[in-house]
Amino acid sequence: MLKVHQRCNLACDYCYVYELADQSWRDRPRVISPALWRAAARRIGEHAARHDLPHVRVTLHGGEPLLAGVTTLAQIAADLRAAVPCPVTVGLQTNGTALSAATLAALAEAEISVAVSLDGVGHDKHRRFPSGDGSFRAVSAALSLLCTSSAYAGLLCVIDPSSDPVATYESLIEWQPPAIDFLLPHANWASPPSPGCGAWLASVFDRWYDAPRRETSVRLFEDLMSLLLGGPGRSEQAGLAPVSVAVIETDGSLEQVDALKSAYSGAASTGLSVLTSSLDDLLLHPGMVARQIGPAALAPSCLACPVASVCGAGHYAHRYRPGSGFRHPTVYCEDMFLLIGHIRRRLASSLSVAL
Repeated sequence: MLKVHQRCNLACDYCYVYELADQSWRDRPRVISPALWRAAARRIGEHAARHDLPHVRVTLHGGEPLLAGVTTLAQIAADLRAAVPCPVTVGLQTNGTALSAATLAALAEAEISVAVSLDGVGHDKHRRFPSGDGSFRAVSAALSLLCTSSAYAGLLCVIDPSSDPVATYESLIEWQPPAIDFLLPHANWASPPSPGCGAWLASVFDRWYDAPRRETSVRLFEDLMSLLLGGPGRSEQAGLAPVSVAVIETDGSLEQVDALKSAYSGAASTGLSVLTSSLDDLLLHPGMVARQIGPAALAPSCLACPVASVCGAGHYAHRYRPGSGFRHPTVYCEDMFLLIGHIRRRLASSLSVAL
């Protein structure tokens, strides 16, 4: 994840960058410099060569990355591909409000895929401009352009358990997304979430699973199904696979996954920089090591849980408890247990019918 712009034109009330514990964005450059993004590209390239990686994915992120300008984004993509000895997929995670037809055409030309944050029927409740106006109208205009483009990668939705789950899902698939990524709001044992997220997701699962045809990919559901059947997972929200994401900030800092900023100030920091450290150095940081050792990092109560290998204690950021760190179950423990149990029963029923 390469942070290309440190500011945003929205003021979403749940944002882990601006609204929660870590406020380090205030001290970082607004836009990454050419020298730093090229240093980052070299580090990625040397890491890919050292480990003979077959493929690398880089997500251009923020803040709002489109604020960096499409010319800058295209040059970053070109420099990444020039520096890395294997194929590089470059994607962009955007709030969509600055996505014009000309910008989309330039992103497609640069082979940068585009994913948009959209919360469905309750979008304007949380995703507002600093003026207080909702952003749904602007995002809808962008999606009207994007949904017919080859650059369209999908939608990211932060769930709100107070919203109607099926109506939310159906409002998202109206935009024909190739994929939807449902995210739990970032919470921890010091700042617990609203109740009902597990039941909300179970309702969406049933609507998605029972559709007469496959309408879209939903990463969380597909991961939980794969894990229940003994396969791998891809999501940070479940499973015990080693973390595979590094974050490079606009000042060149190498950090752990940036959702940790929701826990406390400095939680994602490592003290490393692309100017002085390799990505292998980042892998040796204690915080990253804890993300690589699977069940050895789990709390005793998680190890005793029958769905430990599927849940994996949930998202690492959601395990935090002040004074004792991250060796705890996810604060969404009950929700994950409910959701995994629900999907297990649906799978068991389907397999018994198939047999």
